[in-house]
Amino acid sequence: MPVADDRLLFEKLCLEGFQAGLSWLTILKRRERFRAAFHRFEIDRVAEMTEADVERLLQDEGIIRHRAKIESTINNAQCVQEVIAEMGSLAALVWSYEPTKPTSIRDATTPESTALAKDLKKRGFSFVGPTTVYAFMQAMGIVNGHLPECEAWERSDAARKVFSRPS
Repeated sequence: MPVADDRLLFEKLCLEGFQAGLSWLTILKRRERFRAAFHRFEIDRVAEMTEADVERLLQDEGIIRHRAKIESTINNAQCVQEVIAEMGSLAALVWSYEPTKPTSIRDATTPESTALAKDLKKRGFSFVGPTTVYAFMQAMGIVNGHLPECEAWERSDAARKVFSRPS
């Protein structure tokens, strides 16, 4: 379903980064622990986390203890702050890459996910490759990631039709 809440977008982008190379079920089972570890993904609080927080989180068995992914989450929060200062919201940036044509869910990437990943990397984000970004775009309703014969496709399509895109 379409999402424009910056905190939720940030959370999902971070969790997609943690998921890279792992099963999504691994992340889902640990989602609440991730939320606790990263202050419910409140952007400003995560951006203030320090090396001491990284060291503490590396000992937290409830999350994925991968230094680069933990540091990426903190870095990406700082990058989100810059996006908000420039564009007013993270949502404005990510929704500006909404495809104009329907996408195939069989694709692992799209030109739009590749372009958004490139833009995010240019802005200093990490763990945001085209495949990760496309999964993020599907999960946040920027693309309808359901098969047309799936009942969820119709619900998602209806929600997308009435959704007010951020600008």
